[in-house]
Amino acid sequence: MVSSEYERRIAARFATFDQDGNGYIDRLDFSGAAKALLAEFGVAARSDKGQALYGGAEAFWQGMAGIADRDGDQRITRAEFVTGALKRLRDNPDRFAEIARPFLHAALAVADTDDDGAVTVEDTERALTALGVPPETAGRAAARLDADGDGTVGEADVVPAFAAYFTVPE
Repeated sequence: MVSSEYERRIAARFATFDQDGNGYIDRLDFSGAAKALLAEFGVAARSDKGQALYGGAEAFWQGMAGIADRDGDQRITRAEFVTGALKRLRDNPDRFAEIARPFLHAALAVADTDDDGAVTVEDTERALTALGVPPETAGRAAARLDADGDGTVGEADVVPAFAAYFTVPE
């Protein structure tokens, strides 16, 4: 892959986390993602699902900050993301999956609108869109996550796909 393509892909991954577009990733981006998901699915922040989602968002932020916030200012710049997060995560994608797992688990629970333990492809698309993924991309991604074609998406589908998306090869 040419360097410019690699840089474009890294920029896209950074933008995924920089929810408010201020040029860095911080705790507010993670709590903002949780808030957007709760609003999309009409789940109260003080509910068990809401608290689990905010807890997962905090754990995810702490994991990312531990990997990438090299200067300890509680913000991850694009440069820190590129040099810290992506290089470390590319070397150990399973580590990234474990950092993301509590948030993803809780996000799936929020998107499980009928509490049957299964999230539909349509609700997965809604969740991705709430997180800022363009609708046409969200629809394709949600469909691909349903690897067995049963119309549902689970943690076993989401966690490895999420880690693969963020471990960008050069």
